[in-house]
Amino acid sequence: MIDKSSIVIASGECVEAAAPVIISASRSTDIPAFYAKWFFNRLAKGYCVWYNPFNRQKMYVSFARCKVIVFWTKNPKPILPYLHELDERGIHYYFQVTLNDYADEEFEPNVPSVEERIRSFRELSERVGHERVIWRFDPLMITPTLTPRTLLSRIWKIGNRLKGYTDKLVFSFVDVKAYRKVQSNLVKEIGCFTKENVEQTEMNEAQRQEIVEGLVKLREAWASEGWDVKLATCAEEIDLEKYGIDHNRCIDGELMERVFGDDKELVYYLHTGKWPEPDLFGEIPDIPAERKNLKDKGQRKVCGCMVSKDIGMYDTCRHFCVYCYANTSKECVLRNAARHSDESESLID
Repeated sequence: MIDKSSIVIASGECVEAAAPVIISASRSTDIPAFYAKWFFNRLAKGYCVWYNPFNRQKMYVSFARCKVIVFWTKNPKPILPYLHELDERGIHYYFQVTLNDYADEEFEPNVPSVEERIRSFRELSERVGHERVIWRFDPLMITPTLTPRTLLSRIWKIGNRLKGYTDKLVFSFVDVKAYRKVQSNLVKEIGCFTKENVEQTEMNEAQRQEIVEGLVKLREAWASEGWDVKLATCAEEIDLEKYGIDHNRCIDGELMERVFGDDKELVYYLHTGKWPEPDLFGEIPDIPAERKNLKDKGQRKVCGCMVSKDIGMYDTCRHFCVYCYANTSKECVLRNAARHSDESESLID
């Protein structure tokens, strides 16, 4: 569903490039926290390079048709000084901001303090609007001493500081069994885990139920204080519709149309999956009432995201979160960091 175009790269060569309307930056690494300067350098050049993590195939990605960028981050502060450049270019954007509290457990050893992250979240929201900053407490995981009740208490405390600064709380339950490298990192980095008990970070059905019912109570308490925050799960099969909890779409066409609806080219694409071809008078074709199914087939079946192009790379995120599936090891990330240049075409030279 992503169109191709021809671009001229720095060497003067003409090459084929993907020309996405929506760019994800990024599920694979934290571009706002660590690679903001690189990103805006590439935006100025008009393209970047992405390598497929499975076969190392090189792909050029053009920004020529980019209408929306979805940023994923645990620390938006470094990118704040650059956002005006997107506004000046007429590129829309919104943020998925993960704001967890695993400070005592050291699951996220290289993120700023909870207090610093709350301040950055609020500053970002004040700048771009609360509807464009989604709060993620993600993933939810436990230890022999970290219970669902304690997690709910931490979510409550953070939420009380974010009232009015976001409209949505997205959560998911950690998936350890599916990722051997995650199991290895947990055993290596966190003292309470062994090969025998590491899978206990995943909650059983009763613990998940406790979390869900607790989150509903938190939502009701916040609503009584005038904060109408929606709850949604990310890539979870569990159906929580009876609790008023939706399946989230992180790359969300409905959100884009609601917030950026004045951009008729974008709205046409969101309904058709096609770049609009203006008529002889420069008018965009009528926008169909129905929206075409633009689900991203490259994501998991339970993922609700619409099609986009992610430009991140595995083994480049320096938060070193122990539950991260996108990093092989800290050593691998540090090697790549030593090779990175803000002037290069890709995140890893």
